[in-house]
Amino acid sequence: MTDSHPTQHGAPADVSIGSDAAQQTSGSRFDREGRPTGPVPKIDRRSKVQSSISPTVVRGTLRLVEALVLMGVGAGIAWIYVGSHIWEALAFYAVLTIGLPIAYVLASDFSRLYRVAVLQMQWGTIRSACATWTAVFIFGLIFSVLLKESESLSRIWLAGWFLGGLIGIATVRTIAHSIIGDWAEQGRLQQNVVLVGGGQTGQRLIDALRDSDVHYINICGVFDDRSSDRAPETIHGVKKLGSFDELVRFARSNRIDMLLVALPMTAESRMLELLRKLWVLPVDIRLSALDSRLRFKSGTYSYIGNVPFLDIYKKPLTDWDYVVKTVSDRIIAGAMLIASLPIFVGVAIAIKLDSKGPVFFKQRRYGFNNELVEVYKFRTLSHANQDANAEKLVTADDDRVTGVGRFLRRSSIDELPQLITVLKGDMSMVGPRPHAVLAKAADQLYGDVVDGYFARHRVKPGITGWAQINGWRGETDTDEKIRRRTEYDLFYIDNWSLLFDLYIILRTPWALLKGENAY
Repeated sequence: MTDSHPTQHGAPADVSIGSDAAQQTSGSRFDREGRPTGPVPKIDRRSKVQSSISPTVVRGTLRLVEALVLMGVGAGIAWIYVGSHIWEALAFYAVLTIGLPIAYVLASDFSRLYRVAVLQMQWGTIRSACATWTAVFIFGLIFSVLLKESESLSRIWLAGWFLGGLIGIATVRTIAHSIIGDWAEQGRLQQNVVLVGGGQTGQRLIDALRDSDVHYINICGVFDDRSSDRAPETIHGVKKLGSFDELVRFARSNRIDMLLVALPMTAESRMLELLRKLWVLPVDIRLSALDSRLRFKSGTYSYIGNVPFLDIYKKPLTDWDYVVKTVSDRIIAGAMLIASLPIFVGVAIAIKLDSKGPVFFKQRRYGFNNELVEVYKFRTLSHANQDANAEKLVTADDDRVTGVGRFLRRSSIDELPQLITVLKGDMSMVGPRPHAVLAKAADQLYGDVVDGYFARHRVKPGITGWAQINGWRGETDTDEKIRRRTEYDLFYIDNWSLLFDLYIILRTPWALLKGENAY
């Protein structure tokens, strides 16, 4: 946490208030766990707040783009202007074409030219980057002379590559500056933070963050159960937005990246009770170690500016893990959708011939962070008996299921339209299965049966999952069935990797062929 995330105006964001977020704390139709308390609300995609941009991904992407541009310019000019003569010194051309761009990236990284704050200074970043390329190029020439390879290199290629590299770097940095500027205006380069605890510990934490001149966090507000004499309504310009019970609802309704717990270390029971409520949220949770008399090894702490914290919970997917999963989801879903188009046509014809009604069935279900997403399936129930909220789960020999629908459900072909939901970004290929809002186990809502059930929603739901390939699918007529599914889902979230996803995807066809608990 040493890199800077500049605010929109380049000023410290340690006391800026997320006004849009604050306005949503009241009048929300959700209970303490973030479940709808009234009719299932409609999905308004326009109201969704855009997620923050990871500086790690920004830096890594820019490194890769600049290296590829420099390599491409060098290889292109060599191919065009050197022609057949390149074969006489092919190995050394390749060494320079690959080696100098890598050396440039390493030198730029050492000079901190990939910091988000530097990238926002257009002419400064271009000037520094071009100077770095010049220095690296001169080093390459000296290297060539020392190895007595300079005579075999084309002067046209050297001059063209150097000038083309300058133009390429300037172009890439100009585009990056423009994009990052837009993100800064949208507030996507900030981490939205909530302080948990507004007493003296919280006040000292705000002071410490301010003294550290932290630019990349936006403190949206403070939550505290105590009265105003022990936890003021405003702390150094940061407003108290509610109690601890209201915090979960607030985090469900707004894009919050991090919770900073500012409670005294002596308040152990209070802290444990609080963490029991908060761990289900897809956010980083850190405990302020500012006032702690305990001293751990230096690697134990994480820092915001110069302020030490103990990491309690971390988001399941961040930075490159999130990028890798998102990209792999889209690639796999796109390929499978194209490959299954003949199946779509055949199933659509069969449904129309079998019963009246539409081909597809659309249902609102829980998605990431308890957001409601639209999930598509092939219709398997008679049109007159559709159950949009899944208040009555399908059971064995359920007379609502059509003839074609029974085959589709046993084979799970009815789930194929969810590939569209994956391409829309609301689901993943692998993850906890999305459950309907009013789905029940033994006449109780899932969230009332399983403590921590909503921790499943720390990641996007999936078409298939660890629970499904282990036989936990179908009817949930007992408490044990939903408890076991949740255990498998949480295990998947805590142990995610791309290889784990691929393993589950490859195991899914075998699980479907077994047909356990599917009807």
